[in-house]
Amino acid sequence: MSLVAAAAALAACTAQADRAEQSRAPAALAVGEPVSCIETSLISDTRVHDDRTIDFEMRGGRLYRNTLPYRCSGLGFQERFGYKTTIGRLCSTDTITVLQSGGINGPTCGLGQFVPIQLSAAPG
Repeated sequence: MSLVAAAAALAACTAQADRAEQSRAPAALAVGEPVSCIETSLISDTRVHDDRTIDFEMRGGRLYRNTLPYRCSGLGFQERFGYKTTIGRLCSTDTITVLQSGGINGPTCGLGQFVPIQLSAAPG
């Protein structure tokens, strides 16, 4: 019995940690349907918020949020990643690799859908 209770407690802690980690991204409103791919030539900037959330700023001001399906250890700490693509598009079927200090590659993690967003106004 105690093994089951311990496993349930661990699962609850993990879920809470994932939610807490996710909460570092600024509030945003979805302004369209998710898309599977974005053009890499149109990416002007990226902002890593935590181990699961990346905002992709596109030329022209459009903003896409990608919430990874699973936590990518070290992404939120390093705040940088690399990717390889041969088709000029970054897609939900692609992976990113966390770039660590000293030129060492960290974990490789799958992407999610790209959701067009508008950042919510900060309470004033």
